[in-house]
Amino acid sequence: MITLRPNSPPVRILLGPGPSECAPEVLQAMTRPTMGHLDPLFVALMDEVRTGLRALYRTQNELAFPISGTGTSGMEAVLVNLLEPGDALLVGVAGYFGARLAEIGRRVGARVTEVAGEWGRALGPEDYRRAAAGKRFKALALVHGETSTGVVADLAAMRGVADEFGALLIADCVTTLGGMPVEIDRWGVDGAYSGTQKCLAAPCGLSPVTLSPRALESLAARKTQVSSWYFDLALVRSYWGQDRAYHHTAPIQNVYSLHEALRLLLEEGLEARWQRHEHNARALWAGLTAMGLELLVPERERLLPLTAVRVPAGIDEARVRRFLLEHYSLEIGGGLGSLKGKIWRIGLMGAGSKRANVELVCGALRAALVEQSWKAKDYPLPAVHAFYATV
Repeated sequence: MITLRPNSPPVRILLGPGPSECAPEVLQAMTRPTMGHLDPLFVALMDEVRTGLRALYRTQNELAFPISGTGTSGMEAVLVNLLEPGDALLVGVAGYFGARLAEIGRRVGARVTEVAGEWGRALGPEDYRRAAAGKRFKALALVHGETSTGVVADLAAMRGVADEFGALLIADCVTTLGGMPVEIDRWGVDGAYSGTQKCLAAPCGLSPVTLSPRALESLAARKTQVSSWYFDLALVRSYWGQDRAYHHTAPIQNVYSLHEALRLLLEEGLEARWQRHEHNARALWAGLTAMGLELLVPERERLLPLTAVRVPAGIDEARVRRFLLEHYSLEIGGGLGSLKGKIWRIGLMGAGSKRANVELVCGALRAALVEQSWKAKDYPLPAVHAFYATV
């Protein structure tokens, strides 16, 4: 007879690149009774989720709803709907998730041109112009907040660049949505996707997507069927729209959690949430630099919800992360790709973006480094306290 032991996970303080800490109210929402996915009460909840997502994305787009899946499902859904075999795609690749965009584009059958850049630095409009070399493209895709490096792109500057190429503008907003400004309509973004497990402070499992009217026109003009039935946004739209046509059984409890996360966000105020993430990020930077640690990304290009920290010479970075987990039940992330073993990634996202976590991670990281005989420049907390005294 096979038996499984009860699952009793410890309480972890999640300060890595995701998932992030869930708000208690969001976790409580998931315990509410399950309804049918076409129950009138659930349908009304779906409408409120769509309204909340439009407010979050700062858009009037009719198509704004969550895909059932993680952030990568949103990435794949947007690309398979807006690209057909043979279409030209220009992709910014200066990190792990830019490379994933390019790979999915190739699998769709697009002719992909990569705009290659240094991991840890932002690509600018001139980088895209050089790579484009005067050619036309169906779409220009980039990562707004590159989770693997802690870099934020100047998405606001890219609409004009996309227009030069006759391209739709696609943005990965997985790490930025809810944690720093994302202005879909004002910036002219045609397709965007995100995830619920970062700045929205909800469990992973849903990917909010939105398409502009221009993107919907492109979708309607396709010459070939969308290659994925499950991610065909015209079909999913019929379920989330007024038709309520059956497509798949929605993850009811995840939708509950997203609804509650959006309710909390709107109650706090979107601009107030952006400001909270900025204040806590800057306090973290103050504490880390006071210790003598070096941040990977120049300040003007840094993500607010996630900070990349260089590992000092002679330090075993995995041992530091293990120390934090064993002694503080605290998780931070390591590097990916070419940055593996070279950086730590500290996330202050959603419910986890708070002063107590800034102070904890600064003090715990110092202890982990001292355990390896590293000499800290200064104790970090005075610098953290001094920053908070100014805001």
